Amino acid sequence: MNLPNKLTVARFILTVVFVILFYIPIENRVGIALLVFIAAALTDLADGKIARARGLVTNFGKLMDPLADKVLMTAALVFLTVSPVHPVPTWIVIAVLAREFFVTGIRVVAANNGVILAAEKLGKHKMVWQVITTIYFLMVQASLEPACRWLGPVFAWKPLSPEIFGTFCLIMMTGLTLVSGFSYFWKNRKLFGDA
Repeated sequence: MNLPNKLTVARFILTVVFVILFYIPIENRVGIALLVFIAAALTDLADGKIARARGLVTNFGKLMDPLADKVLMTAALVFLTVSPVHPVPTWIVIAVLAREFFVTGIRVVAANNGVILAAEKLGKHKMVWQVITTIYFLMVQASLEPACRWLGPVFAWKPLSPEIFGTFCLIMMTGLTLVSGFSYFWKNRKLFGDA
């Protein structure tokens, strides 16, 4: 297994650690989960760059890299809907997850036709905003813990408050999620020519 694919597998493992942290009654668990999430997100940035730079793009990577992203983001967004402070609206998470299932379905249809669909640029921008939004709201939640209490005044400043910056992040994430999903379908609509 090459290095990019190892990083993809590591992202799956880090996602499991991320989820477990929310069930362990330890101090600063959200802050620790935030660090794990950032590490997992960095593996996503690294594996694609390494694969393209070294010519290590594989079918495994084309399929598993986006899947690892979806598992990580699903875990994070689901936990953010039950956050005790400024929870992410459930309907937004449902829209994001619906798009992910939809795109995965397109990939399955393509695979059944012998075609492997790689991630698109618009999907990468969507992923960036999902990561930014998740990190932001995890930081807001972590600011209530002893180790990260210093962040409290940052989010009390109006421009960076959940009401202003948090809402902006949610709008960008949701908009790009929906647009990229439609774009992905439109570019691959020929797969459904028998409908």
